[in-house]
Amino acid sequence: MKKRPELLSPAGNFEKMKAAILYGADAVYLAGRAFGMRAAADNFSLEELSEAVQYAHERNVRVYLTVNTMPREYQYEELKAYFQALKSIRPDALIIGDIGVLSLAREMLPEIELHISTQASAVSSYDCLAWRALGAKRVVLSRELSLDEIKAIRAAIPEDLELEAFIHGSMCVSYSGRCLLSNHMIGRDANRGMCAQPCRWNYSLYGEIREEKRPDLVIPLEEHRGETFVMASRDTCMIEHIPALMEAGIDSFKIEGRMKSAYYTAVVTNTYKMAMDSYLSGKYEYNPAWMDELCSVSHREYATGYYFSNSFTDANTASDNGYLKEKAYLAVVESYDESIGRATLMQRNKLECGQRVALLTPGSVARPFVIEALKNEAGEEILSAPHPYMTFSAAIPFAVKKGDIIRGL
Repeated sequence: MKKRPELLSPAGNFEKMKAAILYGADAVYLAGRAFGMRAAADNFSLEELSEAVQYAHERNVRVYLTVNTMPREYQYEELKAYFQALKSIRPDALIIGDIGVLSLAREMLPEIELHISTQASAVSSYDCLAWRALGAKRVVLSRELSLDEIKAIRAAIPEDLELEAFIHGSMCVSYSGRCLLSNHMIGRDANRGMCAQPCRWNYSLYGEIREEKRPDLVIPLEEHRGETFVMASRDTCMIEHIPALMEAGIDSFKIEGRMKSAYYTAVVTNTYKMAMDSYLSGKYEYNPAWMDELCSVSHREYATGYYFSNSFTDANTASDNGYLKEKAYLAVVESYDESIGRATLMQRNKLECGQRVALLTPGSVARPFVIEALKNEAGEEILSAPHPYMTFSAAIPFAVKKGDIIRGL
């Protein structure tokens, strides 16, 4: 029996966590209101964290809590109080990027697994073994590693030390996310969760870029539609390389995107789960529809990051600084009456009678159909569902389940 890696999905809030679980995540990672690297995400209060852990555990899904900022001296009293509160919440693991935080967590929360964040920049078996000696159960590898390097690390460490790697989502132009640009430009410290993502802003450049003592060293700039791209990285997408990933000895496949939509979480989780299931079936065949699914979510141009290259090559630099927008998330199924073929839906964006849409259900690529016979809650026929979160019903030509998503084409 081939080993199944864990599929680990982002959960920026409760809605996104539910989407991740429904669409096949084995584990989710999320943050509290402090000490997480995505302060701009909705994140979870202590009460919500407790609810989230209970909800996930009832569905046999693990919960990893990010505590991966690099707190200053004055923040440790607050961190101690936070850890004290976590004793009763009991997430399955803490994701930590700072050795001081690791030491405190080991002292205060000895029953909770410790995972080392990609912020720690682990790039060798020696790094991994050092973290293991300090109590780590898992290391989230640096995103700058090639697949061959990951295989070599796996071969050099004990089986009981797990390896996690990002397989999909936004890349950072700085080394494993350790960036000072945001702090330098507007005083928001990326290493304490407040990155403003200035590497994704649009810039105008004037004059030449040359190093003072190396006049022959010129940074090449290419203009595209009046813009130049120096720091614009593509998003990682490894959907075409699932067999290679599955055979590399990685214990957990991580999807980036706590600040993305619930629709993004559902689609990306669902797609990678289908690909992994196909491989484990012993009858793997790449399905081009998987890439179509991943192209339906908000993303930059896709590339494979460092997996097949030890440098950030031209292939990983975006030719356009903008995002490719996701398909409209139109509605979610609340219930389905099979006897009459009607589904009760909750609106997310306006949709109209006669509109061509697609239905996304766990374990399947989206199926197109035409939305027909709309009715409001009173059973009256309507031509559209224009109001946010309104409840309505529609005829759907195939059986659907609660949580299925209707999107635009």
